[in-house]
Amino acid sequence: MTTKKLPRSSIARPKGAQVKKPALQAGAVRVAAIQMASGPNVASNLAEAERLIELAVGGGARLIALPEFFAIMGMKDADVVKAREAEGHGPIQAFLSRMAKKHRIWLIGGSVPLEASALNKVRNSCLVYDERGKLVARYDKIHLFGLDLGNERYQESKLIEPGDTIVVINSPFGRIGLSICYDLRFPELYRAMPDVDIIVVPSAFTATTGRAHFETLIRARAIENLAYVVAPAQGGYHLSGRETHGDSMIVDPWGVVLDRLPRGSGVVIANINSAYQASLRKSLPALQHRFIGTPQIDVLEAERRAPGKRDPDK
Repeated sequence: MTTKKLPRSSIARPKGAQVKKPALQAGAVRVAAIQMASGPNVASNLAEAERLIELAVGGGARLIALPEFFAIMGMKDADVVKAREAEGHGPIQAFLSRMAKKHRIWLIGGSVPLEASALNKVRNSCLVYDERGKLVARYDKIHLFGLDLGNERYQESKLIEPGDTIVVINSPFGRIGLSICYDLRFPELYRAMPDVDIIVVPSAFTATTGRAHFETLIRARAIENLAYVVAPAQGGYHLSGRETHGDSMIVDPWGVVLDRLPRGSGVVIANINSAYQASLRKSLPALQHRFIGTPQIDVLEAERRAPGKRDPDK
């Protein structure tokens, strides 16, 4: 078998830069993953996200994904709780809807802090908007990160209330399975997604765990599911003192990294080709050869509703 040469790494694009467009193959669609190093100021983060979305749109992307907690990486947990929103209300969600509608794109808000049942916690929610600016799906992060290396400790359960439902969306680009960051370590989550074509993994991996495992896990999820993986990430130093790994990437169903960005704010962009994916699945029908079933868990298959008679976007 011939080994494919990995593409050269992307670099962070300064303001005013253009994203190089990969040649668009017949039947393919262009997708983008955005990398940020967000801080505690929501307005500033949204302004940076808007700039990067515009870069991705300029590169021809029709499906764009933002990283985990793109709108706020707080100095402390209380900052995130203060910024939480009720579903359907608040400046972060209004921003996502406006960007999707303005650019006529599908936009995945990597994760947004939404209200939880506990007053001192949030739901870490991945929100998906269609080209009309309509919310079509919400996934609440199931697996909560915990790490204790002595001098480096994290316990997401102090801030985040976990979800309990897997979410798959029927989109114009194929069936999209949603996940967030630490979910990546649990392959049974993805095995439970029926007939998924694209996996999205918005992340804020620590520098320590990211260096050791991020690329390996992303490529493994692509290979074992014969799926494209779109992985937007936080990547850099944050005002809180935290360092995130970055290395946002888009990986094809054969495990080839199509584009990546090691550090800093920027955009990675690549083509998703359903015909190529179908040919791989025909040549290597591993998904049909599965023998061990997955545990029963609720799976929500989201469908975009057709515009109603009073819908102004009809």
